[in-house]
Amino acid sequence: KLRQRGVIIVEPEEGFLACGESGRGRLARLETLLAAVRYALRRADMQGKPSFLAGQRVLITAGPTREYLDPVRFVSNASSGAMGFALAAEAAARGAQVRVVHGPTDLAPPPDTEALPVTTAAEMAEAVFAALDQADIFIGAAAVADYTPEAPAAQKQPKSAQTYELRLVPTTDIIAEVRRRKPHLAVVGFAAETHDVEARAREKLQRKGMDMIVANEVGRDKGFGPGDTQLTIILADGASRQTGPVAKDEAASLVIDALEDLLRARSGEST
Repeated sequence: KLRQRGVIIVEPEEGFLACGESGRGRLARLETLLAAVRYALRRADMQGKPSFLAGQRVLITAGPTREYLDPVRFVSNASSGAMGFALAAEAAARGAQVRVVHGPTDLAPPPDTEALPVTTAAEMAEAVFAALDQADIFIGAAAVADYTPEAPAAQKQPKSAQTYELRLVPTTDIIAEVRRRKPHLAVVGFAAETHDVEARAREKLQRKGMDMIVANEVGRDKGFGPGDTQLTIILADGASRQTGPVAKDEAASLVIDALEDLLRARSGEST
């Protein structure tokens, strides 16, 4: 009943408890509590303001995937899921119905969203495709592994002096497949690049038939995590706008602003 009245409830987390046992019941981390407070304030700020996202069904991917070499070792990347979760929170604050398919992350999914946790690229693809019929908008913000081991070992492989050779095969291109399956869906993607950022993003935008792409430069010390980010938002017609550097919450707001402009233009063309 509290949730039906708009109350945001921060659930307890897993971990070591005061009783000496480990399990669900720990007070949520400060970062989780602060994120819930920021979301509540943003939701209150958006009340009464018209939004093209109100009532829309938004499907978002967030975070990394893990591709296992054996039962304990895996290949992954530095994505934290912060950008995807910030987008989910912003869309929910504007009245959208939000589902988040997310890989392994230490962050808690935003309030008022449905979280679908996965681990591998194959699991993320399966979850996304299963939810497509209930989506009006798809935002691919996850850092999905491009390759996965061809033949993962069934048991942990011991270390030896021999060279370890790993054969990788491509994973499913989720965004390209979303566009193929749903030609009229509004599709937004991300391009995390280390060089030629805008040029590579524009090529990816055209190749995958997206409506909008968000490009950012990444590296060992930039782009990933909860810190500030600088983005270039590029539309299918070639127009672009830059943000930042700004906090990811603000960056998400600017990305959703651009998405609303896109939806507004599409609506105008169809009437």
